[in-house]
Amino acid sequence: MVLLGPSGAGKSSLLRLLNLLDIPDAGTLTIAGEQFSFPDPHPGKLQKRAQALRCKVGMVFQQYHLWPHLTVEQNLLEAPLKVLGMDKARARDKVGELLGQLKLADKRQAWPGSLSGGQQQRVAIARALMMNPEVLLFDEPTAALDPEITKEVAEIILQLGKTGITQVIVTHEVGFARRVATRVAYLEQGRLVEYGDASLLDHPQTRRLAEFLTH
Repeated sequence: MVLLGPSGAGKSSLLRLLNLLDIPDAGTLTIAGEQFSFPDPHPGKLQKRAQALRCKVGMVFQQYHLWPHLTVEQNLLEAPLKVLGMDKARARDKVGELLGQLKLADKRQAWPGSLSGGQQQRVAIARALMMNPEVLLFDEPTAALDPEITKEVAEIILQLGKTGITQVIVTHEVGFARRVATRVAYLEQGRLVEYGDASLLDHPQTRRLAEFLTH
């Protein structure tokens, strides 16, 4: 699912609501088999429920947010060991498996600061996948990446789609959306303008989306 739209449309804000990094004022949220109503009738329990939700709904941030004082392997091990209580030997095996899949096997003991932007992006994806998420959220995954790396990120997303993980991807790049989208939501000024399958990118139903696609 691609959330498409200009800057300021509310795409990243919506993404943050989907794993309750920001709390909605009103409405309902159903995601990864969990349902929430807002305002929450049990606010005391909401924070605990939100933390549990984030074990099922991972997020890859635009700025990656890798811990600079930890190696790539340590970045990947931190959450599954401390949050999921995963067995360390099993977790280390999973690190090796994911880094191999993402062509980063030789970067296991590297520091994040020594990696290129594209490599840091892949480490951030691997870190999110360590939690075995049902849903994976991407905030502008190709921002500041060159075309070749953008193509690699698109291929990773397409491969992940085959595993059954639901992915929600914020972007304003039409070309990238065409590569990865199966469904599209077009937003402007905090409102949903158009929603449907990827055919909307070739056959928009509203003038606003049609104009955006020609930019």
